[in-house]
Amino acid sequence: MVYFVGAGTGAIDMITIRGMRLIEECDVLIYAGSLVNPELLHYAKKDPDIYDSALMTLPEIIEIIERAEGVGKNTVRLHTGDPGLYSAMAEQMRELDKRGIEYEVCPGVTACFSAAASLKLEYTLPGVSQTLIITRLEGRTEVPPMEKIEDLSRHQASMAVYLSAGMMGELADRLISGGYRPDTPAAIVYKASWPDEKKIVCSLEQLEQKALENNIKKTAVVLVGDAIGKNNFSDSKLYSPDFFTEYRMGKNE
Repeated sequence: MVYFVGAGTGAIDMITIRGMRLIEECDVLIYAGSLVNPELLHYAKKDPDIYDSALMTLPEIIEIIERAEGVGKNTVRLHTGDPGLYSAMAEQMRELDKRGIEYEVCPGVTACFSAAASLKLEYTLPGVSQTLIITRLEGRTEVPPMEKIEDLSRHQASMAVYLSAGMMGELADRLISGGYRPDTPAAIVYKASWPDEKKIVCSLEQLEQKALENNIKKTAVVLVGDAIGKNNFSDSKLYSPDFFTEYRMGKNE
C-alpha cells in the first residue's frame, strides 16, 4: 500500500496523528526534501529506506514504489503541506492506477491556514469576505486562461497566493490592475510554523519592497484582502442572542 501523507507546513508537531503513525509504520519513505522538515523523518521507528524526491524524476519515484510493492512493503510518500494542493500527487496516482497499485491519502495543514493561525486572522469575516481564493501566479507552469490573477482579483475576496514569492512586483501590479486597491491589506508569511518563520503585514502596494527588505524570494505564501486588516466586519449571526439555531433558542429582549 502507498500512503500520500501531508507533512504540514514545517513544525514537526503540525503533522496529523494519522500521518505520524503512517511514518512510524512505513517500510519505505519518499519525502520532498526541498520543503519537508527533515526532523519529521525521526518519527520513523522501523528504520525505513528513505529517498529524497527533490533529487528524483517521476519515473524514478514510481520505480521505487513498484519495487516496494513487489516485496510487500508499505510506502509513505511525504509531501509538504496538504497533498491536495500543488503537490504533483495526481500524476503519481495516475501512474499507480496504471499499475494497479492501491493508495490512500492523509491530509495535512496547508500554508495559508498555518499562516492565518500565525497572524491570528480569519479569512471569512461577515460583511468583508465569505470566500477564500487559493491560487498562484503563472511562471514556468501556466494557469488556465480563465484563472488569470487579474480575473480572480475582480471578486475582492480573501486570496492566498502560493509559489509566487519571487515575482512580488508583478504579482502586486496584476492584483491592483485586476481590481484590488493599492492600499488593500496584505501579508507575506515566510516558512509558516518553522523556527525561522517571518510574517510581514503591509499594504498590497508595499509587497515588493517588504519582500526585498526581508530577502524573501521563495517558500512564502502571500495573503491579500480586507480580511487581512481585521477591521470593519460584523459579528456573525451564529452567536447573536436573538438568532435561532438548531441547538439554541433566540433570546428576545
